[in-house]
Amino acid sequence: MKHAWTVFAAGAAVCTVPSFFCGAHAQATLAEFAKLELKTGAASDPVPQMAEFREPEGWSVERREQATILRPAERANFIAIVEVGAQPNAATAAASAWQVLGPSRPWPVRLVSNRAGRDGWDASAIVDYQVPPSLHTVVVAAPHLSKGRWTVLIQSSAEDVAERRGAAFGLVWDTLQPAGYVRESFAGRHAHKLDAERVQSIEAFVTDAMKRLEIPGAALALIQDRQIVYEGGLGIREVRRPEQIDMHTRFLVASNTKGMTTLLLAKLVDERRLSWDQPVVRAYPAFKLGDRDLTSRVLVRHLICACTGLPRRDFEWTFGRSRETPASIVFSELATTNPTSGFGSTFQYSNTLAAAAGYVAGHVLYPDEEIGAAYDRAMRDKVFRPLGMADTTFSTDIALSGDHASPHGEDLDGANVPANPAFEYLIAPYRPAGGAWSSVHDMALYVRNELLSGTSPEGRQLFSRANVDERRKPGVSIGKNSRYGLGLVEDTTWGVPVFHHGGGMPGYQSDVIFIPQAGIGAVLLTNADSGSQLLAPFMRRLLEVLYDGVPQAQSDVESAAAMRLGKLRQRRAELTTPPDALHLKREYRSPELGRLIVRAAGGRRIFHFTGWESEVASKRNSDGTTSYVTVAPASGGYEFATDSGPGNQSLVIQDGQHEYPYEAVND
Repeated sequence: MKHAWTVFAAGAAVCTVPSFFCGAHAQATLAEFAKLELKTGAASDPVPQMAEFREPEGWSVERREQATILRPAERANFIAIVEVGAQPNAATAAASAWQVLGPSRPWPVRLVSNRAGRDGWDASAIVDYQVPPSLHTVVVAAPHLSKGRWTVLIQSSAEDVAERRGAAFGLVWDTLQPAGYVRESFAGRHAHKLDAERVQSIEAFVTDAMKRLEIPGAALALIQDRQIVYEGGLGIREVRRPEQIDMHTRFLVASNTKGMTTLLLAKLVDERRLSWDQPVVRAYPAFKLGDRDLTSRVLVRHLICACTGLPRRDFEWTFGRSRETPASIVFSELATTNPTSGFGSTFQYSNTLAAAAGYVAGHVLYPDEEIGAAYDRAMRDKVFRPLGMADTTFSTDIALSGDHASPHGEDLDGANVPANPAFEYLIAPYRPAGGAWSSVHDMALYVRNELLSGTSPEGRQLFSRANVDERRKPGVSIGKNSRYGLGLVEDTTWGVPVFHHGGGMPGYQSDVIFIPQAGIGAVLLTNADSGSQLLAPFMRRLLEVLYDGVPQAQSDVESAAAMRLGKLRQRRAELTTPPDALHLKREYRSPELGRLIVRAAGGRRIFHFTGWESEVASKRNSDGTTSYVTVAPASGGYEFATDSGPGNQSLVIQDGQHEYPYEAVND
């Protein structure tokens, strides 16, 4: 939920990083990039094509002697695969790739993050560049080494295009591999049972990864067929406190709520109160989008398919909502939201639309109740109680008053410390999309229900198999081997269908996983932002243990830990505190996001928003402007750029597809 631009990595469809981890190419504008030409003159050392990759459907392809350039309909944006042969290191390989693309050269290198070799590569890296935020551009280079020769992937795209076409960009990232390489596949292999030795191996892996990534606490569950074979806590609830995490400790499971919300929809379809293919306006006549035609086309299943073309508007609840905001705000927000891509054409994640799915279900069951209360009651009656999920609640007050894991994030110096939980209240109006607090025990019961396709361990049919499985049908693509269903992702990267969904809110990161053909499931809950870097390696390690896979999860964690520390050091070097407050006014207002109060606390400056606040540091940009970056643990990384015009009377923050100006209020 941070201020994030889209970056892609092999093995994951889409991952995001705070804006200060990204770079942009500003010596040439995007329009100039659209006209890039190779330098004249024959190459003295012809470079063979060393890599293969999949081209996004409908994109233009330009093939050159050393480069292939792929462009979407927005032709000023591109992704290029450049062969540069033998080079001393990743940084020089990236520089050589820019020379091949010529005539422009990139901004100075900001950071080179080395990564472990994967998918046939001996080594790889991510190269970021120094850029001013005013360019609204994502540019990143990813050199890959195989047999002494470098292949460099370069992406240059406007932020809105990077988000809107993230799945297509991600396809190229995910499929880039040395020519002729065959990825390891577990297809046709028999999965081992989770005996004591394998369970201990998984537990030891998580424990070691927690130390490397500085995660204070986690909860782990492993499910096999009808049995929960392991469930328990690892580490502590809060740094500098002795309380240990146990199987009933609550975590905010964030977007893992979506799969539970679609389980509620499945139950209502079982009861013939709803149909997957019923227009939403028939179930909830007040439903309205900014596009009238799209409003009439949206069916119940589309509310949570990430396929309607509606973009995210998360900043409007991050900055503009309070803990008292009613659930009904979801529908007023949707009424002013228009699609930015064609219906069904690409993956676009909308928490607002997913929240509407739950509220429509609640309204159908309890039409006389306020829609938030109706949803809460519906989930309690139709999902939580039947599954025995007694620890699960949507009340942050209840969660924080009992056995809970505190959120953690890095402070300005990179230490993982407890975070103010005020931020966690902001999700309440959108809770069907990400507001459930739960324990590893309860989430294991939820995963077991998935493995049993809606049947209780005693054989009672709680949900029909047909409608439980309907949620898993592959929908819109989010990469070569991943498709989004209804609040669940199907990943076939390793030859066996793995269903999962991640969840992230400030200070909490989690994943639920189930492999139906093996009868195996897993839950991992963590209480730190750095837990996000454990989720993909954890899935990989689970598969290694089940299928005797080539060990790579451990080196993935080691690589992630090194990258994390490098980025934290770079962030600290770029930020100044106390900040240069020359351009700051006392108060700002945004029509969409509300008030921003700037408060002095000694030499520090505090940005106070509607529902939370953070100390800020200043960052000097390469175009001479100053940005102010939030640095509060778990809610750091939001960057407010100053207006480059006369007087500096505004601050601007942007997400992938929206720009939000805050205008100064005169004293």
